[in-house]
Amino acid sequence: MNTRAGGIPGKVASTWALLLSVLLAGCQLVSTPGSSNAPDYWPTEGWRTSTPEEQGIDSDKLGELLLTSREMSVTIHSLLIIRHGYVVVDATFYPYDGEAPHNVASVTKSLMTTLIGIAIDQGKLSLDDRMVSFFSDRAIAHLDERKQAITVAHLASMSSGFECDGQGDEPTLREMVASPDYVQFVLDRQVAWQPGNHFEYCSPAIHMLSPILQQATGMPTLDFARQNLFEPLGFGEVLWPQDPQGYYNGWADASLDPHDMAKLGFLFLHGGEWDGRQIVSRSWVEEATSVKMRPPNKDPYGYGWWMERASPGAYHAAGRGGQNIYVFPEWDMIIVTTGGGFEMDEIAELVLASFVDFEKPLPPNPEGVARLEAAVDAVSQPPDPTPPAALPDVAKQVSGQTYLLEPNPSTLESFSLEFDGSSEAVFSFEASGLSLASPSVGLDGVFRFTTSPDGRPVAFRGAWIDKQTFLLEYDGITNNDHAFFRFRFEGDRVGVTVQETAHAEGATFVGQLQGP
Repeated sequence: MNTRAGGIPGKVASTWALLLSVLLAGCQLVSTPGSSNAPDYWPTEGWRTSTPEEQGIDSDKLGELLLTSREMSVTIHSLLIIRHGYVVVDATFYPYDGEAPHNVASVTKSLMTTLIGIAIDQGKLSLDDRMVSFFSDRAIAHLDERKQAITVAHLASMSSGFECDGQGDEPTLREMVASPDYVQFVLDRQVAWQPGNHFEYCSPAIHMLSPILQQATGMPTLDFARQNLFEPLGFGEVLWPQDPQGYYNGWADASLDPHDMAKLGFLFLHGGEWDGRQIVSRSWVEEATSVKMRPPNKDPYGYGWWMERASPGAYHAAGRGGQNIYVFPEWDMIIVTTGGGFEMDEIAELVLASFVDFEKPLPPNPEGVARLEAAVDAVSQPPDPTPPAALPDVAKQVSGQTYLLEPNPSTLESFSLEFDGSSEAVFSFEASGLSLASPSVGLDGVFRFTTSPDGRPVAFRGAWIDKQTFLLEYDGITNNDHAFFRFRFEGDRVGVTVQETAHAEGATFVGQLQGP
């Protein structure tokens, strides 16, 4: 039950940046260059671990971070911190178990521009190549001088000049996704600014890098990525959806294992080198992670990567809902997160509190390491079930009844709920013409899991929050798709309010009891 159109990152300039600047100013934390030295090993076959104290990090503070995140119901799915190439914490949070690749939303943009860099290294294309030159067989509307001037560099740096909704670009993205041909939709879009002069976050524009890559290399984007990036780095399973013409999404929704997200960060940390092979040129790494555009009230932007204003030389890939790859060359550190709608601000203070001394190891703390391991295990477990409250009278009246809904952004067309007084309900629905096999809903605070039509795990739980209102929590887990549905029953009508956690958008609509 996908309730959104694409992957837009959350806040870019944030409390995280403020705390980072304060930390860098502190006298206890001494940073040392990391990227200039070859690593002890290459994590092609997997990451090695060390205790946090060996890397100047406090085990007890990390354990506090994990347990506090759970207590505060932060919708983080995983946290991976790596220093000097060694994992110091690798935690997954219920209901994500880390077994399946996770939708990384707009981190896909950083992946996509990396593939562009590899193709440039191979002489297959150039940053100066004009966008329209790859689509000479298409009729293009509004083909003025500005549109003809758009280059690969403009697309990769969010400076194409395309008219794209300034409020996070979600409306424009939805228009593209609803169109029968994404490439034609973008080509026909009007250009509002001179290319290269104005930053406008525009997922449809950066999608064009995928068909351009395919045109330039003669290979679908995923095949090119497997041959030139994924296989050399030892990536596991990668899921990557395609547009109606078969081009892989250039803007969002690739799914990666968090450990493989870290490998992309590690590749950049070491100047594009991997185990004696230059996967992408050092010059591309430097170009992609240097300032190309300075959007107001946000971090500067390179080619698919954001620069950290508070930490010179640091940069990150950001995806809506808490998907992040942070690279700190001075600290020789990578931080990777996945989530279902959290902001780094929610855990920033606790993360940074664990960083104690980056000049030398801390004294061994085996008891703290044991407490950290216990915390890692604790946050991966479901909560203890609680006895469900007695059903209100309205639950008996609506149980098993089907409600038809007016058209709405969540694409929910109809639903029914069945209650039998147990700790589970049954939720049947149709959305976008698809339905699940009547999944169970936990009424005891514990998710019930099922499989979506695309094979991904999804989970449901819910509770009556007053005598007429049932709150249903839907978690797409690995698909970065998490929402609360509030059903308020009044007579033969139902009012529905949907609120996603991955961004601020919500919807309110009504439905009617289906007649006999």
